[in-house]
Formats: sequence, structure tokens, C-alpha cells
Amino acid sequence: MAETPRAVLVALMMLTFVTGVVDAVSVLSLGRVFTANMTGNVVFLGFALVGQGNVSVASSLNALGSFMLGALTGGRISKDASPRAVKLAFGVEVFMLAMATVVGLLARETATVAMVSFLAFAMGLRNAVIRKLAIPDMTTTVLTLTVTGLAADSGLAGGTSSRWPRRVLSVAMMLGGAAFGASLLPFGEAYVVGAAAAVECVAVGVLARQTALRG
Repeated sequence: MAETPRAVLVALMMLTFVTGVVDAVSVLSLGRVFTANMTGNVVFLGFALVGQGNVSVASSLNALGSFMLGALTGGRISKDASPRAVKLAFGVEVFMLAMATVVGLLARETATVAMVSFLAFAMGLRNAVIRKLAIPDMTTTVLTLTVTGLAADSGLAGGTSSRWPRRVLSVAMMLGGAAFGASLLPFGEAYVVGAAAAVECVAVGVLARQTALRG
């Protein structure tokens, strides 16, 4: 297996950071709903169905549906994983984050549903693209398998721990993104999402300059 270019890994780490930022604003300020982590939404939906947890069935379904629509779109765009298709898909993701920012700035108090829709669509689309790229331990949105690999492949488990720096850094980037997003919330949801979109633009720019993503 060819070694993943360092610049690509850096860009994917930045995308992982963005995930933390996006889920911080959605969980803490947009109705206790995840826009990147669908496992959390399924669990929240279960709580809501029995009237527990102060969560909304409608919000969870909105996030799940928008995420799936984004994943469908990402799958269609990047079905052959060509450089041009991948760049187009990431461009659409940036556009959706920008739309969420604009809606948040213009609609303010009434923007929750639309912002969740745009953010979940963006994260679903990205998941589809990252799945096509299939870079080990770089899902950018889910850490369950990353943390599992960190323990299961460690020396204590008889493994080689060959990718432990990448795994630890992935966890740290999402943690940092969540903390960063939460710290910006007093300024408003739109500013948090705008910051996420800015980081996303830099990451996508780095990816677009790589030979592997040239079309």
C-alpha cells in the first residue's frame, strides 16, 4: 500500500478538527443533535421516542435524513474516486458550510432547522468521499474504530502500534475542534460555523494541490 502523503494527512486532520467544531455547535446550540456523528442521533432518537433526554424526534430525523442525502450526493459525485470528482465533492461540502453560515447570520433565531440540514448534508457528503479514499484511521468524523485500533493494536495487546501517532492526533484534533467550537459559541452559531468553513477551505486547498487529487 502506497504511503499517504504527509500534506494529505495534515489536511484530513484539519477536517477532523472541523468535525469537532461542527458537532459542538449542533449539540450545544442547535437542539442537542449531532450533524456528523449519526450514532449519537440514533441514540438520541431512541431517547426521544420514549420521552426522555429532552431531545427532539424531528431534529434527529432532520439530521439523519440530511446526512443520508449528503452521503447519497457524495457517493454519486465521487463514485469513481477520480481527482476531479473528489475536488468537486469537497467543494460542495464547503459550499454547504458557507450556506449554513449565511443562514445563521441572516435568520438568527429561526435558523436552527436549516443550519442542521446544511451541516448534516455537508458531513454526510464528506463521509461518502472519505470512504472512497479509504485512508486507514482517517475517517475524519468517527473515532470509535480509531480508539479501538489504538488499544487493540497496541503492544499490550500484542500488536505493533504502527499507526498510533495518527490515531492519537485524530482524537486530539476532534477534541480540540469541539473545545474551540464551544468556546466560540458566545459569539453566535454562525461565527462558529464560519470558522469551521474557513478551516475546511484551507484543508480542501491543501488536498486539491496534491498530485493524487489532480484532475
